[in-house]
Amino acid sequence: MSSATTSPVHRSTPGEAPPHPLRLVWAAMLVGSVASLVASLVLAIDAIRLAEDPSVSLGCDINAVISCGTVASSWQASLLGFPNAYLGLMTEPVVITLAVAALSGVRFPRHVMLAAQVVYTIGLGFAYWLFHQAMFEIGALCPWCMLVTLVTTLVWFELTRINVLQDNLLLPRRVQSVLESAVRSGIDVVVGVSWVLLMVLAVVLKYGEALFA
Repeated sequence: MSSATTSPVHRSTPGEAPPHPLRLVWAAMLVGSVASLVASLVLAIDAIRLAEDPSVSLGCDINAVISCGTVASSWQASLLGFPNAYLGLMTEPVVITLAVAALSGVRFPRHVMLAAQVVYTIGLGFAYWLFHQAMFEIGALCPWCMLVTLVTTLVWFELTRINVLQDNLLLPRRVQSVLESAVRSGIDVVVGVSWVLLMVLAVVLKYGEALFA
């Protein structure tokens, strides 16, 4: 770190576990990615069931608003020509591998972490596009999809925290210093929690009592 007022970040050497705060972040990423992988697996199985029988009732078809079947039957659910859940089955194991390796003491090169940030940011954008489509175009919500969106949001914040603290993002020094100070003071946690609460509030304001009808 070039800022004289910023304490240096401990950089773990090969075979050394990451420092305690980062170890907790990597552990949270691991738990979140496993949850997202399970959700993606359920969605992939449901997609196969719908392909076999479009009239099948899925376990999370609760009412007109909470309906995985409605969401899964939309064109948005297979934007690339196959169920979006397959993307989760392909990408979440990568995040899990990164987290397990980091918890074991592996320190990834800067370019690897930068690439992970870029790819995960694209994934975050895709998740929110799907969230917007479900909210305002499809008019139905899938609990498993919502879980994936929630976890993707939290893991993105966690990955960003790691990359800021390890100076992996190739940012201008002034920007890096400001972001690092914000992360060290916990502002990113406040922003992340506030963002999730805003998501919940948006759903409640949009659908209200229909969620429980």
